[in-house]
Amino acid sequence: MKQLSIVFLFILMHFSVFAQNTDIEMLRKINLGRDRNLDNTFVFISNSVTPISVLVPISIFFEGYSSRDSVLKNKGLFIGTTLFVSAAATVALKYGVNRKRPFVTYPDIQKVADAGSYSFPSGHTSDAFATATSLSLAFPKWYVITPSFLWACSVGYSRMDLGVHYPSDVLAGAIVGAGSAFVCYKANQWIHKNKSNK
Repeated sequence: MKQLSIVFLFILMHFSVFAQNTDIEMLRKINLGRDRNLDNTFVFISNSVTPISVLVPISIFFEGYSSRDSVLKNKGLFIGTTLFVSAAATVALKYGVNRKRPFVTYPDIQKVADAGSYSFPSGHTSDAFATATSLSLAFPKWYVITPSFLWACSVGYSRMDLGVHYPSDVLAGAIVGAGSAFVCYKANQWIHKNKSNK
C-alpha cells in the first residue's frame, strides 16, 4: 500500500510539473507573440467586465420594475445573484489556492494591464462567463447567446494576452462563472416551482 501511495504521488507530481510547463508555454506564445497594436483594445475589453456585469442585471431589473413585469424583474435578480455567487466563489478560490501571477513567477511575461490579488481563477473571466451564461439562460435567443459568449471569450483571451493570467486561470474562471449561472438557474427554477405548488 505504501509503495502504491509513493507511485501515485510521483505520478501526481510529474503531471503537475507537465501541466505547469504546458500552462506557461501556452501563455508565452499568447503574451510574447501578441500584436502589440491590440494592447489598448484588449485593455478596453478587460475593463468592460465590471460595468457590463453590473449594469446588465440592474438595467433588466429596473426595466421590469418600471414596466411592472415580474418575469423581467426576476431575470434581473437571477443575473445579479449569479454574479454575486460567482464573485464569492472566485474570491474563495483565489485565497484558498494563493497562486502568484505569471509575471511574478516568470519575469519574461509582459504585464500590460493592472492585476489585483492572486491569479487562480481569473475573476474577470468568471464575471464575464457568469454574465454571459445567466443572460443566455434568461433570454435563450441566438442574438443574445452569440454576442454574450463572444464577449466572454474575448475577456478570457485578453487576460492571457495582457500577461496577467495563465490559461488554466482563464479556464477555471469560465467554469466558475458558467457553473454559478447553472446552479443559480436551477435554484431559481426550484424556488418558483415550490412557490407555484403552494
